[in-house]
Amino acid sequence: MDILLVASAFNSLSQRVHAELSDLGHRVDVVLASHGPDAVRAAARELCPELILAPMLKSALPEDVWREYTCLVVHPGPPGDRGPSALDWAIAEQAPQWGVTVLQAEAAMDAGPVWASETFPVPPVGKSDLYRGEVADAALAAVRTAVRRYAEGSFKPRPQSDPGIPVVWRDAFRQERRRIDWERDNTDVVLRKLRGGDSQPGVLDGLLGREVFLHGGHPEDRLRGRPGDLLATRAGAVCRATRDGAVWIPELRPRKNSGDPAPFRRPAADVLAAFTAGTPARDRLPDDPAPLELPPDRRTWTDIRYRQLGDTGFLSFSFPSGAMSTEQCRRLLAAYRYALGRPTSVLVLGGARDFFSNGIHLNVIEAASDPAGESWANLHAMDDLVEAVLRTTDRLVVAALGGNAAAGGLMLALAADEVWCRRGAVLNPHYRRMGLYGSEFWTYSLPRRVGAETARRLTGEALPVSAATAAGIGLVDRLVPVAPHEFTAETERRATALAGHPDLARRIAAKAAARKADEERRPLADYPRAELARMRAVFFDPTAPYHALRSAFVRKQPGGSARPLSGGAL
Repeated sequence: MDILLVASAFNSLSQRVHAELSDLGHRVDVVLASHGPDAVRAAARELCPELILAPMLKSALPEDVWREYTCLVVHPGPPGDRGPSALDWAIAEQAPQWGVTVLQAEAAMDAGPVWASETFPVPPVGKSDLYRGEVADAALAAVRTAVRRYAEGSFKPRPQSDPGIPVVWRDAFRQERRRIDWERDNTDVVLRKLRGGDSQPGVLDGLLGREVFLHGGHPEDRLRGRPGDLLATRAGAVCRATRDGAVWIPELRPRKNSGDPAPFRRPAADVLAAFTAGTPARDRLPDDPAPLELPPDRRTWTDIRYRQLGDTGFLSFSFPSGAMSTEQCRRLLAAYRYALGRPTSVLVLGGARDFFSNGIHLNVIEAASDPAGESWANLHAMDDLVEAVLRTTDRLVVAALGGNAAAGGLMLALAADEVWCRRGAVLNPHYRRMGLYGSEFWTYSLPRRVGAETARRLTGEALPVSAATAAGIGLVDRLVPVAPHEFTAETERRATALAGHPDLARRIAAKAAARKADEERRPLADYPRAELARMRAVFFDPTAPYHALRSAFVRKQPGGSARPLSGGAL
């Protein structure tokens, strides 16, 4: 069937819908609603789709389009739920269970007949994590059902006038409801508010006389202070006291009218440092580092952790949005070297729910005084990390992808001996959308897994790949068909079984021999040398498209062509 996706952004859910419907044999095209209603009309006229599907939409479809075509909209709420802030209300009201509904577009918002719906549990995680995990799983199940029902032609969608559907209108969840009262709100309330706005729109607050949005929140069990006071920094985050405890806030976003030249999300400590430039060192917040191996009774935040179970080591990391700055890459490399010093035969990288990695940190680069120089430093730091993984020959390394991975972050995973991937993940093995050739040893790692021809196709087409397709072409080795909250435990079970396998010693020896043979054919250092030459030419050319594409991406400005392209090549 010919399906046109209409999306306000080609985000994680839109990409997953595109990839999984394509896997089912449908021809899927994409047009961005952010280019305006005329772009949607033009796409419909040009493509004449059998079905229009809107997996992520912030504006209404043009009336003439939904009257002429069957248009199905994915709403992140149960049947009868209406309004633009469904997930915000679910988190704020601590709903134990929520839903996703696929409904037909009509004049009234979210009021059309129901084609399919699915329910999901609501764990205590950030809204964006929930969206990419439980919400996306439920949405894909509902979309597949709705598309199948539409194709069969006999299904009658259920009108919301049905007395069995309780209709509830929920207003937009505005900042007045998100605002934190540091004197009165306890830690649990503060965390719930922070998690409800962790990616968008953030929680508006004041710090050091500036208006900022707070993004993300994690509990702290030891540091204490007066409610609202800033207490310490750690790995780019800041710790702030609550009425009965404290929370870590990883990112801040200065308000646009604050005068900050970089009013977008970036590490909280970086934003505070810009606010306090020139402040004597003695007046700055103290750093409160956490050990890599945290005691099991600690309830605190850190973005990198190591633990060991017998002969298996687990190096987990979780960076906001999956982006890895120069500093984060260097810290992860130091942690990796620490893990190599431990007596293990299997080492697992990742294993947490949500993003594995999306490569270099475009927000930090955009905020730098020298974006080209920071791009270059960040890429070198990523390359150093990937090289360390590729040169590990005394144990098996497993990359465990609980969520999405893209560009250099996916190449980091491909440096491992085995790649395990949760079935719901979306992979983007390319750099082209940011105007880059790429590095991270991709010219070595990608062809050795999928072959030279497939590697050229993946990097050239620049399309999202489902986990199932990735397994089929050899991009990943094992699919892990579990819910997001089950991924860590399932990875642990599989990794400990691998460490106990009687064939493990032979596999490690074969791996070392293969690396030696590869080195004799072509030294590993040759690959980044060629890659970096092309990347340097882009980074230090102020007219290269990369700079405008990066800025538009970071500042959430429309970019790309309004013309629909096959496969969503926007």
